[in-house]
Parts: sequence; structure tokens; C-alpha cells
Amino acid sequence: MTTQKAFASTGDLTEKHISFTEIGPDLFAFTAEGDPNTGIIIGDDACAVFDTQATPAMAGQVIEKVRSVTDKPIKYVILSHYHAVRVLGASAYQPQGIIASEETRRLIGERGQQDWDSEYGRFPRLFDDAESIPGLTWPTLAFGGEMTLCLGKRDVKLMHLGAGHTSGDIVAWVPDAKVMFSGDLVEYHSACYCGDAHLRAWPQTLDRIRDFDPKSVAPGRGDALNGQQTVREALAMTRDFVVTLYGVAEMSVAKGRTLKETFAATREAMDAKFGDFAIYEHCLPFNVSRAYDEASGIDDPVIWTAERDQQMWEALQG
Repeated sequence: MTTQKAFASTGDLTEKHISFTEIGPDLFAFTAEGDPNTGIIIGDDACAVFDTQATPAMAGQVIEKVRSVTDKPIKYVILSHYHAVRVLGASAYQPQGIIASEETRRLIGERGQQDWDSEYGRFPRLFDDAESIPGLTWPTLAFGGEMTLCLGKRDVKLMHLGAGHTSGDIVAWVPDAKVMFSGDLVEYHSACYCGDAHLRAWPQTLDRIRDFDPKSVAPGRGDALNGQQTVREALAMTRDFVVTLYGVAEMSVAKGRTLKETFAATREAMDAKFGDFAIYEHCLPFNVSRAYDEASGIDDPVIWTAERDQQMWEALQG
């Protein structure tokens, strides 16, 4: 008799060890064993934070680490995309500006509240002191293709290189150090969450990241990537995950398989390679559902709700 798996990450109650790693001059990655990462960019007169953590209380851990290396004010919060675990801690920084892509701003309006409710139900450990969240986080500045944030003499290039993890992902590139903050476009020994992804476009976006040939990268999840060889390994690993997932779905749809049959075929192709990655089991049903939809011609990801999450999980992991 098969025991049903605990829903999403509700069974993951173990606190993770936090690391604060220098990835370039005055550039740091706050990581926690596969939990969502935050990046810190220190300029001449101020700092910027790239992704915020899920609650103001959890953002306080980031602020504590920042204060261990600088007393410069945190003036800017940069949102790589709209997901709740990335954006709802923004108020803790009391920033002068909150920056995101125009597409991320649109997605917050379209599905931000549903995503918050969904993520809170999937991964309660990441929402420590959820009552401290004042509401949805809205950017005060939204841009199209590219903008430059000036931190004194240090320029930070914010770029929407293409769709991938969501349709609104941006990266932050620090030219003077050749360091990139990628958000969830790049993961390292962590499953890619693809429930809101554009899987056909994602590999091309990874190509654009690779073209910068970064010396170091702060990925969305997993350890900081120091050194070009480690960066290339993470890019290749992320590409392999995304391409394998979509390839199975594409073939399954062509053969007329059901979603449940596609889920089984995906396990055959992916478990051996990626089964030990962080949040793999949590992500897999959402990933297969989205890949199956996209391969079936549904270009815009269907909005996840707490109710839809449970129904899909029961259908695939039950």
C-alpha cells in the first residue's frame, strides 16, 4: 500500500543553516540549503537587496547579516519576480524604492493574492510570523527591457532577458565585478519550480545569461556560485532540468497520454537525476501540470489557487 506524500512542503519543518557568502567586492548571497535566496549589492552610499524573503520577520535575518558588513542604508528592494516567498518581506527594509519589471507588476495585479494564499498553504515554514505581512508588495518603479540603478559609482543593470521561471523574471548584473543575481532562472542542486513557467522560452533566457560569462552568480535556490566553472555547471543543470521536463510532456501530449500517465513518465526520466534536489517532490506535480498544459497549447500559465493545489496534488501524488 502506497502512503500519500505530505502535501507540497507542509512536512518540511527543519530549520535550514544560513550562509552569507561573498560573491564579489561588496556583493553577497544569503542562502539557506535550498530555501529562497536573497542577494545584497553594496554601493558607495547605499545598498540594494535582490528578493526579500517571505515575511518581514524573515527579512530581519537578512538585515542582520547586512549589518554585519555595512551600515549603509538599504535604499532599494529589487524583485526578481512576483512569487510570495520572494516579495512579501519587502516592508522590513523600509526601502526608498521597490523595483520590478512591468510584467511582474501586471502579474501581481492578476494573480498576486492567489499566489500568496497558495504558497502559504504549500510551505508554512517559510512564512514565519505571517501576521507581520502588511499586504501585497507593489513595485514603486516598473520598467520594460532594461534599466540602470546607480548606487554612487556602482551601476547595477536590471534586465528582463526573457521568460522562464515566470514571464516577468529579471536579473541584476553588476558590470564592475562581473557578478549576476539570477533569481529563480538559475538553481543549484534545487528543483526548478515550473508551475508558472514558460518552458520553451527558458533555455533561450539561460543562453542570454551565459553570454555574460559571469564570474559568480547568486541563484534563486542553492549555494552561491563562485567561479565560472560552477556557474556553467549550474546553468547546464538548470537547462537539463527544464528541457527534460518539457521534453517528456511534449512527447506525452503527442502520444495522447493523460496527465497522470505523463507524471509517471516524468518520474522515469527525472527521478534518478534530480530526485535528491531540494523541493523536488514538492515541485514535481506542479511542474508536470504546467509542462503538460504548455505542450497542449496553453501558453499563459493557469492561476494556482489553494483549492486547485490540493485537487492537483490528490490527483497526481495521491
